Amino acid sequence: MTTPASAPWLIVGLGNPGPEYAMNRHNVGFMVVDLLAERIGGKFKRAGKAQAQVLEGRVGPAGPASRRVILAKPMSFMNLSGGPVNALRDFYKVPVGNIVAVHDELDIDYGTLRLKLGGGDNGHNGLKSMTKAMGPDYHRVRFGIGRPPGRMQVADFVLKDFSSAERKELDYFVDRAADAVECLVGEGLERAQSAYNS
Repeated sequence: MTTPASAPWLIVGLGNPGPEYAMNRHNVGFMVVDLLAERIGGKFKRAGKAQAQVLEGRVGPAGPASRRVILAKPMSFMNLSGGPVNALRDFYKVPVGNIVAVHDELDIDYGTLRLKLGGGDNGHNGLKSMTKAMGPDYHRVRFGIGRPPGRMQVADFVLKDFSSAERKELDYFVDRAADAVECLVGEGLERAQSAYNS
């Protein structure tokens, strides 16, 4: 199934809305799309009927090689992300293969990236909700946050802020994840995997 080059891309950062969640490990998807928004030079605005904030722009080199993107942050809380994403997909007429979910991943070391197309949700509630809404055939940019220490519950770990040691490198890793998203959209999955699947 080939997608026309003119079709837009929907880049979804997964997270929870509200200042109390802003620096949580679970919100790294929001951090990455916020940086992409900065690069585009625009501000998020409320999407019409969809429960999300969106920003439209272009990434990549100027001219015909640039790609139209819609950056999105669902405002529905993580475990209900699928509804807003599906509404945006319908509104902007985005093929499922042109959707990218940027999310935290427990089973990968902190700061490590893995890009892939399709697959399971690995217990991630945001992915679970997206897959239920539109099937699994979207891209994922998985941002490693590592496993909780000791006996800490997963739910507590993901809803805690990054540690002060982690924060020293966080900007660098978020920057790299944003680069990976741009590479995926502009040059395709294989190229992005070989450059960023550390």
